[in-house]
Amino acid sequence: MGEFDLIQRYFQHALKPAGVVLGNGDDAALLAPAPGNQLAVSTDMLVEGRHFLSTVQPQALGHKALAVNLSDLAAMGAKPLAFTLALALPRVDADWLAGFSAGLLALADQHGCALVGGDTTAGPLNICITVMGEVPAQQALRRQAAQVDDDVYVSGQLGEARLALEVFRGRIAVAEAVWAQARRRLEWPQPRVGLGLAVRGLAHACADVSDGLLGDLTHILEASGVSVEVDLERLMQSALVSAPVQSLPPAVALPWVLAGGDDYELVFTAPPAARTAIEHASRQSATPVTRIGRVRPWVPGAARVRLLQADGSDYPLPSGVALRGFDHFA
Repeated sequence: MGEFDLIQRYFQHALKPAGVVLGNGDDAALLAPAPGNQLAVSTDMLVEGRHFLSTVQPQALGHKALAVNLSDLAAMGAKPLAFTLALALPRVDADWLAGFSAGLLALADQHGCALVGGDTTAGPLNICITVMGEVPAQQALRRQAAQVDDDVYVSGQLGEARLALEVFRGRIAVAEAVWAQARRRLEWPQPRVGLGLAVRGLAHACADVSDGLLGDLTHILEASGVSVEVDLERLMQSALVSAPVQSLPPAVALPWVLAGGDDYELVFTAPPAARTAIEHASRQSATPVTRIGRVRPWVPGAARVRLLQADGSDYPLPSGVALRGFDHFA
């Protein structure tokens, strides 16, 4: 099967939402965002052995490849419009391609995001997607707009993707039902696009949680010139942390929840006056959110994040626990 036959068979996408004038099949796609809108553009690359295991099912991999990009649009409060796919393949495997494209395009259809072009080549398995979304001018959620006294919220749950990874590595064993749930969180993340749209105009600053909560929250704090106090005891006992993760020793659970990565949730700040509206946005988007702390002024030289106990004192981290977001080059 040749390159163009491969594209025609597996990646010819019939979806053509408003805003896509010309999709794949020509030298370039043509996009026309709605009047008054800006394009939000993000790129993510997934490399076998670095971002995913060779044993992952191709349908799950296709889903996740697009999901991690849609998560970036969600963090900007942008509505998905279109994406491109660059795919390096070690060989042409019809069954693998059928599964991968099915998972990829099913999620694309769910979010009205059209595949409008890309490239294929021979080489080690590598997936690179560039996604584009629409957001009204001056309304994008950005990292640099957190304000002192804002509440800090996190969507969904944290830590289960890391739990699944540790099972894959053979470092822990859990019940079959726990394993199945955690594996789904790792391999089938659900981008919080609906929540991102619902909190646009309510939230001041937002980021997606891809490399660990504290790491991605710190990006907001540094860009905004502020710090944060996190009610850590409340966080660890809340719906933000599933029962299987809560049952683990703190020295294990804390790094997974605060710095585990691969969660693809949203962390955002909003003024206390918006609490009722945030609750409505949570219900509207069918996405649970948990208020975990508050934004505070930052003094140069001081820590950006202060972890607190219920009585307001500093939380004593277990010996040997390091809380640092994922960094490919660290």
